[in-house]
Amino acid sequence: MTELPKVSNFAAPAARSVESDLQRVGVVEGVVGGEQQLASLAALFPNLRFESIGAAWPDTPAARYGAVIVPVDAAMATDVDAAVRKLNGRWSGIRVIAALKDADVTTTRLLMREGCANVVPAPTTEAALALSLDALFGAHPKRPAGGGKAGEVVAFLKAGGGVGATALAVQTAALIAAKGGRICVADLDLQFGAAGIYLDLPEAATVIDVLSAGAGMQDLTLAGTLAKHRTGLNLLAAPRQLTPLEALSPAQIDGVVGALKRDFELTLLDLPAVWTAWTNRALQLADRIVIVTHLSVPHLHMVDRQLQVLKTQGLDGRNLTVVCNAMSPDRTASLSLKAAERALGREMTVLPEDRKIMNAAINQGVELAAIRRGTKLEAALGQLATRIAPASYAEPAGKRR
Repeated sequence: MTELPKVSNFAAPAARSVESDLQRVGVVEGVVGGEQQLASLAALFPNLRFESIGAAWPDTPAARYGAVIVPVDAAMATDVDAAVRKLNGRWSGIRVIAALKDADVTTTRLLMREGCANVVPAPTTEAALALSLDALFGAHPKRPAGGGKAGEVVAFLKAGGGVGATALAVQTAALIAAKGGRICVADLDLQFGAAGIYLDLPEAATVIDVLSAGAGMQDLTLAGTLAKHRTGLNLLAAPRQLTPLEALSPAQIDGVVGALKRDFELTLLDLPAVWTAWTNRALQLADRIVIVTHLSVPHLHMVDRQLQVLKTQGLDGRNLTVVCNAMSPDRTASLSLKAAERALGREMTVLPEDRKIMNAAINQGVELAAIRRGTKLEAALGQLATRIAPASYAEPAGKRR
């Protein structure tokens, strides 16, 4: 791995003109990666000056830094003890971002309590560090200009597992993104989220990366940090490791959704198939709700349960669409669509089954049109997109203002 240069300032000439105005960020070599990764990070923050502080976190800072990025190994008690000693010693008062290897809740809380400004899991990503730096310095230059109108949020609910809700959310968002505008999918399925895999964006910033920014997450600029798909769609990915559902709280959802609504015109939330305090809050914040199901008696019972809970939570009046996914003659042979709609007391939006095209798109991380244009499934998804997207997204790209 390439070592970091002793001084790395990749600001544009105009930004470098007043050297004393640059805040210094010390980086232990190997935490960020090689020089290319550091250059990419520095390009996002032209008013920060990145400097190497050596191959290990020293006991005493050689210069005054606005922040430092250092490694800590949670599996080594001596490493954690040394970090606590430094936080309470000569490094006290300097904002420390700890890249925590073998991260756990206990060590994370200890480091935060002892003075860490942020803790990100190691190996860390450029996106996670960018989010942390943005929270500390408010220095991100890529906040999109706009009229200040908050974006809209569509929440996808599953009527049980395996109904294809994630694939539909990803492919619908890709269709909308292809028409222009700032579109995001936020995968909030903390334990089994797969949107990053479906879009072939394995290094995308995760919701845990965003949470590591702390109480100021609502002030983060996500539009310039989140990974972008070839269609222009942005992704906030699910955690890479299985994460307890209680890792999120309603207050944190307020911050994350608030940042998404500020930075994107439309956000699709992919929610887990369970109800918690924070999923309830996410649904309360959504402008529209989509329930995805299959045509079967067990799935209809699950849809009915979801509808009953929505009614209990006062969400039954929300703009609601029930999608019957992967419709095929085999499914209608034993249960008709009309009978299912009568049982639920509402009409359903039907999407035809095209397992071959959908699986190919998922396996390659691309939109349906990249596999084959003009399929019945793509057309049906386009109709769904016009139902759940703001009216401007239903217009052809050339007619948009």
